[in-house]
Amino acid sequence: MTDKKQVALLVGAGDAIGAAVARRFAQGGYTVCIARREAGKSAALVDQLRAQGHNVHAKSTDARNEEEVQRLFRTVEEEIGPIAVCLFNAGSNVQKPLLETTEKLFFKAWELACCAGFLVGREAAKYMVPRGAGTMLFTGATASVRGGSGFAAFSAAKFGLRAVAQSMARELGPKNIHVVHLLIDAGVDSEAIHERMRMRGLDPAARQPDSLTTTASIAEAYWFAHAQKRDGWTHELDLRPAAEKW
Repeated sequence: MTDKKQVALLVGAGDAIGAAVARRFAQGGYTVCIARREAGKSAALVDQLRAQGHNVHAKSTDARNEEEVQRLFRTVEEEIGPIAVCLFNAGSNVQKPLLETTEKLFFKAWELACCAGFLVGREAAKYMVPRGAGTMLFTGATASVRGGSGFAAFSAAKFGLRAVAQSMARELGPKNIHVVHLLIDAGVDSEAIHERMRMRGLDPAARQPDSLTTTASIAEAYWFAHAQKRDGWTHELDLRPAAEKW
């Protein structure tokens, strides 16, 4: 499972969750390929992990584009190694009042958070099913199970991604492909969330201890699910701080 020739392909891997998953799977012995719209944004992380002796690559990919997704998988398989783990982490967390939610905004949210997940999962299956092994990881959110005020577009997209992941799990599980949907019912301890707190007049440094979920904890949850034996697979795992109201 931890042969360095095997690849963990992380699609939509930004500087928060994606970077943490890259670190965890690199530490676990995988060759890591980080795919995001602009690969150059991961240059510092790639340099850091390579300096630690890990085999890491970065590719530019628009996960909404079918041809680009197909090319990404083909390139990784041919030039880097067999994809054993695939994470889909792209998101479109937009909050707009219903009457300000345009058709264009609604479609863009669905296209990135749901349709792109389908494209990535389908391509992963094309390579994993013939080998009879693999793990697919999908990042979910509170919006995956509960539509909130102002989140019509985002909730529709995340509900859809959850359905895609469930359907894939039921179809691919018997073929030894483990499909995992991680439902993050929490604020993530990241700079993006800190900035939103500041915009609301809150001081991130003054927050209650452990009230946000760290990206390292999220990465560890993904590693835990991936490492499970096939007689006890988890499909959906919800993750939140102890202080979170739910």
